[in-house]
Amino acid sequence: SQERSARLRRWYELMMENKEELARIITAENGKPLKEAQGEIVYSASFLEWFAEEARRIYGDVIPASANDRRILVLKQPVGVAAIITPWNFPSAMITRKVGAALAAGCTVVVKPAEDTPLSALALGELANQAGIPAGVYNVVPCSRQQTAAVGEVLCTDPLVSKISFTGSTATGKILLKHAAGTVKRVSMELGGHAPFIVFDSANVDRAVAGALASKYRNSGQTCVCTNRFLVQKGIHDEFVQKFAKAIEKELHVGNGFDAKTTQGPLINEKAVEKVEKHIKDAVSQGASIVTGGKRHSLGKNFFEPTLLSNVTTKMLCTQEETFGPLAPVIRFETEAEAVAIANAANVGLAGYFYSQDPAQIWRVAEQLEVGMVGVNEGIISSVECPFGGVKESGLGREGSKYGIDEYLEIKYVCFGGL
Repeated sequence: SQERSARLRRWYELMMENKEELARIITAENGKPLKEAQGEIVYSASFLEWFAEEARRIYGDVIPASANDRRILVLKQPVGVAAIITPWNFPSAMITRKVGAALAAGCTVVVKPAEDTPLSALALGELANQAGIPAGVYNVVPCSRQQTAAVGEVLCTDPLVSKISFTGSTATGKILLKHAAGTVKRVSMELGGHAPFIVFDSANVDRAVAGALASKYRNSGQTCVCTNRFLVQKGIHDEFVQKFAKAIEKELHVGNGFDAKTTQGPLINEKAVEKVEKHIKDAVSQGASIVTGGKRHSLGKNFFEPTLLSNVTTKMLCTQEETFGPLAPVIRFETEAEAVAIANAANVGLAGYFYSQDPAQIWRVAEQLEVGMVGVNEGIISSVECPFGGVKESGLGREGSKYGIDEYLEIKYVCFGGL
């Protein structure tokens, strides 16, 4: 474990030494603003640092036996080869979050990066070599969009693979789960979200607006924990919408990710743009109003204006499925119970956010929200120390934190008899 720890630590140090170059790779292949890409690399590297430290804390157990002539031990052992399938929206961090834990546990990995963003995975491989991680421990299998389904199937069905860890859509996750069932593989799934962001009358509105901006428009709305629907209580609804619109217009700048003042890069592809358009068109046809934005940006291609909709209802597509783009729909609500009911009506539950300054309400709502992660008066909650993952159809297992390494360990019970 000490050697694994040292190699992971060296890999972390190399990432930090090369962070500018790694960030430029992300912006080039994913489009996110360079500042966000730099933030991702620091976040990404932090998982290698964290699991380098956790590698030496894989404790077993000694259990008092009921019979005097026995001793009971519990050992934790690596599950074996782990197949890692990652998305394009965090092309570096989604890899290290899984691989750091896997290598710390003593597993080897086969990484299949998203077809849109293979270069970050390969760059990590180069640094892994430089860090002295032995050949064959960190393996990358880039593949085309056409081959993705076939490669995914092989990784999930091959008996040599003991574990699948996937981050991506719920629909794809269900297909992989079916494949993995054939050989009863261990699975970790971090799937789609539909994050509610509830602003209660008691909230500090300015803070709520700042949190809303950060939570919704990071990576142009293309993160699995991005707010997908805003629920705002009637008493402060108009003030919130007005201030939110002003903040969007003043603080968000659409442009090339390499341009220093850009906060909103392009969407990943044409299909992503079409989905945002479809959601807006559907909402407007049912009576929603465009407060700001609403169309493709004049820069063309995959650029889209940051958009805010009001007069939104729960019948609209944008409040029923994940948009994965720069669209913020606002639903007005009356009571706390109503807000919680709307929030929990989804079949997924990854992140949820709410703003309130009423301590009793904070406890009630934090416990009632059916999500794996809750941000209370906070719009950005991801960090290496915290267990990342969801409930319902948002997935299985947790990543990061002291719990993340357990996903790559088997528990073995050893009984010593005849003593």
